Amino acid sequence: MSTLQTLSRGIQVLELISRSTSGLQIAEIAKSLGVHRAIIYRLVATLEEHLLVTRDAEGRVFIGGGIVALSNRYQPQLRAEALPILRLLAEDSGGTAFLCIAQGDECVAIEVAEPEKPLLKVSYRVGSRHPVTTGAAGLAIAMQRPALSTDSQDLQTARRDGFALTHGQLQDGAIGIAAPLTHASRSIPGAEACIGVVAMHTLDTGQATAAVLHHRDRLLAAVSTAPRIQRSALKTL
Repeated sequence: MSTLQTLSRGIQVLELISRSTSGLQIAEIAKSLGVHRAIIYRLVATLEEHLLVTRDAEGRVFIGGGIVALSNRYQPQLRAEALPILRLLAEDSGGTAFLCIAQGDECVAIEVAEPEKPLLKVSYRVGSRHPVTTGAAGLAIAMQRPALSTDSQDLQTARRDGFALTHGQLQDGAIGIAAPLTHASRSIPGAEACIGVVAMHTLDTGQATAAVLHHRDRLLAAVSTAPRIQRSALKTL
């Protein structure tokens, strides 16, 4: 049976990019695949049009948010595992609860739940993304990576405490708390993910932190007892 070379190359490009945490330049992709750069430019442009990849200001190519959408459609049970827990977290903390995963040097929200009666809403929606160097969710992702001498004081504090707490880093007046989806006894193999809450001004940080850690452990337990296909799909996000 014949195959489509262009489609095959596009998939190879996605596979290459997915294995890089710092993104790849067009020239690097072309060299790895032994293909002319002009062909890679066209492949990347097509993938970018469908939101499967994204490029930063320096031209480095990363996996895009469209991959998250595809993975969610392939395995909707994954978000189904998290959503009830996020709803409980939102009510227990009084803030908007979120589940984020890493995409290169950014973290992306793949599920969000708001409390029934939020006093002031925070602009945090599915698909929201920001660097792992800022925001509670970003720091909770960065905590799962090797420590560097250039780590910020906020990240060093988060590593020490086991969770990240930030004030106004992504939105004026917003307070964020997030914990990595990993624990001494449980983790999600191959996935950099976190759970947390964000709210405006009035968040009780002590209560919210306890809620985040409690529901983080509940989510880890739920994922670890889920069917194998669900855990495998989480690994590919």
